[in-house]
Amino acid sequence: MLRSPSRFVRNWLTAAAVGSLLVGCGSSAEESANDKARPAAKTEVTVEPIKAATELTDTNGVKISLQKKPERIVCLFALCDDILTELGIVPTATNSAVLAHPDFLGEDKAREVDVIPGGFIAPEVEAILSHKPDLVIGLGDTHGKLAPALKGATTFWAMQPETWQDSVGYLRDTAALTGRTAQGEKAERAFRVKLAEAEKTPSDKTALIIYGSDENFGVATPEGDVAASLFPKIADYPWKSRGVEGSYSLEEILAKDVDVLFVETLSFGDAEGELSEKLAGNPLWGKIPAVKNGDVHEVDPEVWAKGRGTRSLGIVLDEATAALR
Repeated sequence: MLRSPSRFVRNWLTAAAVGSLLVGCGSSAEESANDKARPAAKTEVTVEPIKAATELTDTNGVKISLQKKPERIVCLFALCDDILTELGIVPTATNSAVLAHPDFLGEDKAREVDVIPGGFIAPEVEAILSHKPDLVIGLGDTHGKLAPALKGATTFWAMQPETWQDSVGYLRDTAALTGRTAQGEKAERAFRVKLAEAEKTPSDKTALIIYGSDENFGVATPEGDVAASLFPKIADYPWKSRGVEGSYSLEEILAKDVDVLFVETLSFGDAEGELSEKLAGNPLWGKIPAVKNGDVHEVDPEVWAKGRGTRSLGIVLDEATAALR
């Protein structure tokens, strides 16, 4: 069966964690009625002005206070890299690979950015501080434990994006703190226009995003996966979070007649091969309409699973709408 993993497990998976965490079936639970995942009103393309600030309460209620505009920023997860790229800033150091994407810095320029050792789950505090950062941005439920070690030496900002609206909010907050207000407004407007355009002609096809490294894969749901939060606006996306222990059976997925499948292969250690190839021998997998019709799309997990920001989401929209035509 396919589990709907917890937010922490999702973040663990999108790092280079070893082994598969999604095993067993788990019991089904009530589907979430989270309003944030519902495609209610059409996307507004008007962008409110962003005001520069050294203090603010971010989109999720976290208070941030800086003495001055941050110039040396260390990114501990890819949303930070995405936001800084949109604002025309290169991070002082990172532990994300998304900067190598051609629509970000590209491989050559990305190699010039120092990498924080220790991986996504346990970045080394000494290495972070060696860069003398004015600001360190991490994922709250993964990097929050670093806050005490960084206190007094730098400012740590814990972000926790769950939907595209959260990501836009963090873009605006970062633009305010860095003084890149015009760049932030431009990036937000470009994304909103692209999303509004895509939702004018939503596809009637049923779509599904899955992720993992082997047959124990997960389903990305709009309540907690930023890329998936776009899909109710552009396609039939009938997947809702069932909580930490909830699960989708393969039979349920077959019953939905999925037309288009997007697959995020997450590599762990020496694991090789695409997730869709590993599932090819499963007879139930082969009965899914998208599989039978050759409409399975392996996508870049650095962008789809980890990027989370407006630049990554713009790429997701381009690739998804093309596949859903």
